[in-house]
Amino acid sequence: MKYFILIAVIAVFGFYSCSNSRPLQNNASAQETEVEERTAVELPEVPVELTAPVDRANFLITHYWDNFDFSDTAYIHLPDIAEQALANYVQILPIADKNIAEQSITALLDKAEHQKTPEMYSFFTENFEKYLYDPNSFMRNEEYYIPVAKYILTDSVTGDVEKEKARFKLEMMEKNRPGQIAADITYTLSSGKTGTLHRLDAGYTLLMFYNPDCHTCAENIVYLKQSPVINKIHESGGLKVLTFYPDADLSIWQNHLKDIPASWVNGYDKNQTVLNKKVYDLKAIPTLYLLDKDKRILLKDATAQKIESYIKDHNPMLFSD
Repeated sequence: MKYFILIAVIAVFGFYSCSNSRPLQNNASAQETEVEERTAVELPEVPVELTAPVDRANFLITHYWDNFDFSDTAYIHLPDIAEQALANYVQILPIADKNIAEQSITALLDKAEHQKTPEMYSFFTENFEKYLYDPNSFMRNEEYYIPVAKYILTDSVTGDVEKEKARFKLEMMEKNRPGQIAADITYTLSSGKTGTLHRLDAGYTLLMFYNPDCHTCAENIVYLKQSPVINKIHESGGLKVLTFYPDADLSIWQNHLKDIPASWVNGYDKNQTVLNKKVYDLKAIPTLYLLDKDKRILLKDATAQKIESYIKDHNPMLFSD
C-alpha cells in the first residue's frame, strides 16, 4: 500500500498531515539508493464491520506498525515516510480509547527499543517529544506523552541524566490534568485585595496564565475579548475569566492593566508561589485552562478557539439562535 492508502485513511477520520521534510545527506551512493528504495508504511486494512470512528481508530493504532520494519534504520533518514507516518499516528490517538492508545504507544516503544542499534528507539522518543510535548507543536497533547515518559524511565537505553529529565517532565505533566481539581492559587488585584481561584463562583472558569509583554498572550486576550461566545456566557453569569500574571516584574503587569476588561478578574502572584513551587506547568505562555463549577479541569493548555468551541458545544440552549 502506497501513499494513496495513507491519505484515504486520514480522509476517513479528517486528520491533518504534518510533514517536516529535511534534505537527505549524500554519503555513499549505495546508501542513497538503499534509502530511496523505501516505500510508505503499509497500513492495516480496517475491517468493514468497524464503522464507528472510535472502533476504527482502536484497530488502526493497535495494528498501525504491524508492517513496519523496526530494524531498518534507513527509514530514519526518510522523514516523508517514517516521520510522516508517526505524525499521522499521533493524530489518531485522541480518537481512540485512551487505554488502547497508551497500550499502543508502549508496544511501539518496546519494539523500537529492542533492536540491535538504539537509533530507531531514539527516532521515536525524540519525535514523540517533538509532536506531543513541544510547546510549539499544534499536535501537542501531554496525555499521550505521559506513557512515553514513563517508558523512558524504565528502558534499558536512556542514560541517568535523560531519565532525570523525563522524571521531571512526568512530575509536571501529572499536575492539573483533565478530570482533576485544579490546584488553588491566590491572586492579588491592582487594588491590593486578594482572592483565590477556588472562591470564584461560576459555571465555568477560564484561567489564563499570561505575560502582557508576550505577543501571543496579547493575541489571545484580543480574541477572547471579541469572542461572541465568551462574551455571551460571561454576560449571562456562566463564566468568569481569571487572568493571572505569575512573574516577578510587576511594572510590566501594571503598565498593561487597561488591556484586560474590567469585568474579568486580573491578578498577579504576589508571593511568586506558582513558579517557585511549580504549582502549574508553565513551560509556555500563555497557558489556558477551562474549569467547571467545581474547579475540575475540562481543558488543559487549550487554545482560545478550543475553549470557545467547548463552551458552545456544551451549552446548546444558550447558543441555539
